[in-house]
Amino acid sequence: MNTIIEPIKVPEDYNIIFGMAHFIKTVEDLYEALVNCVPGIQFGLAFNEASGPCLIRKEGTNPELIEMAMQIQKRLQAGHTFLIILKNAFPINVLPAIKDCREVVSIFCATANPVQVILAETEQGRGVLGVIDGFSPKGVELDSDVTRRKQFLRNIGYKRSQ
Repeated sequence: MNTIIEPIKVPEDYNIIFGMAHFIKTVEDLYEALVNCVPGIQFGLAFNEASGPCLIRKEGTNPELIEMAMQIQKRLQAGHTFLIILKNAFPINVLPAIKDCREVVSIFCATANPVQVILAETEQGRGVLGVIDGFSPKGVELDSDVTRRKQFLRNIGYKRSQ
């Protein structure tokens, strides 16, 4: 067995959701879940099929994001994984619907951070061992950091101003 680390790189201000699912129907169901959550959502989706023709299935509302997701999945080569790249949308808005899809087994990460996927490769194929999402902590937040965190959430509309 070989261990491989593959980065998922997307432009700044984009978000990703990387997970595992189990059926060819995943692509259509995830597409429907996303477009029903956020009107006008911009996303690309790629799913690595793990049986039959073993194709990279793709969908989305933005051709550039579809191509980006497909190219990353082509590099990862991990069966039954899916990658969603979001533009002008946040995972928090779509995760409940994605988790409710019957085909979704798990979510490895939902983030705008740099991601490294840790893969195992055998003679059969590749599988995901885990992900590194962002960076290690550099300390504990101070009162000033708490204030900035709370203000940030209000600035982006996730908490009401008091």
